[in-house]
Amino acid sequence: MIEYFTSLGINYMTIFVLNLVLSAIAISLERKNPTATLAWLFFMTSLPGIGFLFFLLLSQNISKRKIFKYTAEESELYTSFLAKQARSFREGTFKFNDVDISYFSDMILFHNRLSESFYSQNNEISIFTDGNNKFKDLLIEIENATHHIHVLYYILKNDDLGNKLLRLLSKKARQGVEVRLLLDHVGARSLSKHQIQALRNDGCEVAFFFPSKLKYFNFKANYRNHRKIVVIDGRIGYVGGFNIGDEYIGKSKKFGYWRDTHLKIIGDSVISLQLRFFLDWRHASKKLLEISTHYIKESSSTGHAGVQIVSSGPDTLHEQIKQGYIKMINKASTYIYIQTPYFVPDESILEALKIAAVSGIDVRIMIPSIPDHLFVHWATYSHIGELLPYGVRVFIYEKGFLHSKTITIDDIICSVGTCNFDIRSFRLNFEVNAFVYDKETSSSLRTAYEEDLNYCREMTLEIYQSRTFLIKTKETVSRLFSPLL
Repeated sequence: MIEYFTSLGINYMTIFVLNLVLSAIAISLERKNPTATLAWLFFMTSLPGIGFLFFLLLSQNISKRKIFKYTAEESELYTSFLAKQARSFREGTFKFNDVDISYFSDMILFHNRLSESFYSQNNEISIFTDGNNKFKDLLIEIENATHHIHVLYYILKNDDLGNKLLRLLSKKARQGVEVRLLLDHVGARSLSKHQIQALRNDGCEVAFFFPSKLKYFNFKANYRNHRKIVVIDGRIGYVGGFNIGDEYIGKSKKFGYWRDTHLKIIGDSVISLQLRFFLDWRHASKKLLEISTHYIKESSSTGHAGVQIVSSGPDTLHEQIKQGYIKMINKASTYIYIQTPYFVPDESILEALKIAAVSGIDVRIMIPSIPDHLFVHWATYSHIGELLPYGVRVFIYEKGFLHSKTITIDDIICSVGTCNFDIRSFRLNFEVNAFVYDKETSSSLRTAYEEDLNYCREMTLEIYQSRTFLIKTKETVSRLFSPLL
């Protein structure tokens, strides 16, 4: 019996040491930041073997791969255009429709260089905060399409709303309209092979991002295309937080009313959304969809909103949208209003918000009361608890589920898109946001934010400090593993 347990001890030690060595090598090669490295090491040494398998499944580094590509000619033309615009901002020769926006020239130049995002200022913008209004408008515009419909969503549910959209896309394809539907393989896993084949039979082109041969198991589970983009006839673009499904129009018993934010854009920034779709489509479909005047055209819009479309993802180390958030926070002089379903930021965001609040800026963060993912929910409370002593005000939305991803400052600039204030969105998911330089749009978002406050309770420092030992423990454990979220 003693020899039996001795043998077991030796085998376990061998497995433990082997697991530790493999873990250290793998994480070193991945070049994680130190906090994430320690979190992964703790997780893998706590669960030998199993932890390492989770690491292989969830933590592949794809930042060294160039997975989205322009052709050489496209790259030369676009790079030349960006360089010309950047030069006008550096030299102060760019003519702004609103002279007050010139204060943000450095931010526009920042996105031009880091995100390869051009600035246009002839955009008309409509804001949707209710899913029923958003999808009513979207379906009408799809019905009126005459040349092409490009759709990219993270989630498309096999339910009433999802099937309504699919039927409409099939109808338009049968009418001769070019229809391309790009879905994330994990987010759209509820769709059946029969539904996909029916779309293709009707003439729709369908592709999946990072697909897996296994329906419920994907080796790139941590790297998903979280973008939501629709472009219709190269003239109208949609971007924001709403996915496709009944829950997004308030039909979920668990979540109830769904509060989100989405933009409809008419103007030259639709070109940027189109280019983003082209790059994602080329990678997923393995087809070289040529950029031409059929899809890319200057808009005749007489709008006045300045917009930059900014994308980010794990294929780059820049974290462009997060850096844009920090730039906005640092430019604020009066207020910063943030809405996000998950607040699990890194130290750079936390420090920027602390500095802003202590400097006298009215910093407010709105998060949902309903937990979507419990682990993330408690990590969120841990992080907001760190900000409360600095004067940041936190509001808990109780009307339903808050899924909106927005930041607005000073009634002059805002950002709306798919990127949450969490590490997953900053580093792991493929995201897209519209950075809008416009007083009317920003003021409208502030008004919507203040209306939402009517359905919120404030989390004060006193209330937060009175939480129970059990809640403190949940927060501590969740905070420990937040770099892995």
